[in-house]
Amino acid sequence: MLEIEGKSILFDPFITPNPLAKDVDVSTILPDFILISHGHGDHIADAVAIAQQAKSQVIATYEVCEWLNKKGVENFVPMNTGGKINLGFCTVKLVYAAHSSSLPDGSYGGNPVGFVIIHKGGSFYYAGDTALSNEMKLIPEECKLDFAMLPIGDHFTMGITDAAKAAKFIQCDKIIGMHFDTFPPIQINHDNAKAHFAGLGLELTLPIINQTLEF
Repeated sequence: MLEIEGKSILFDPFITPNPLAKDVDVSTILPDFILISHGHGDHIADAVAIAQQAKSQVIATYEVCEWLNKKGVENFVPMNTGGKINLGFCTVKLVYAAHSSSLPDGSYGGNPVGFVIIHKGGSFYYAGDTALSNEMKLIPEECKLDFAMLPIGDHFTMGITDAAKAAKFIQCDKIIGMHFDTFPPIQINHDNAKAHFAGLGLELTLPIINQTLEF
């Protein structure tokens, strides 16, 4: 969850089924907005509960919003790749992600997306689950990123090497790694990952559960 201009944005809530997050109390999470990159269970598991308790506005692709609505979520904005919305304190643009998307019940989840967020204090990129893609090179044409959140766990998404290439594509040297260590196939060697990024002049942060970062 990020706090910007006094507002909070939660991304892809996967907490209660996550053994690494067993000490997180979901009932205390009250975001103003929830952004969901795609429909896989490890990105949407707690979306309904949190959206209902916090009365958050959910921003996701049309199919994901339609599924959430059937589950009782009423405050949502269905969008799709390339679309942009002004939330007052920031703008959110849905950008291309190379992945797949289905909902927990197996229904079609639409296209996966990432998010570029621009506010008066700066801008950042949340890639969601994605492979390395030339589409990323378009992002710095629109804004200069202060930091980016990139998947680095390999197997289902980019690994360390491709994520470092992605950092070069988006012209951003401050990277927050995500989508790693949760399951055995995506466990990584933290020291090797940081060394690889540092060798390319990049700064890689590997956050732990409940850690607070400032950018």
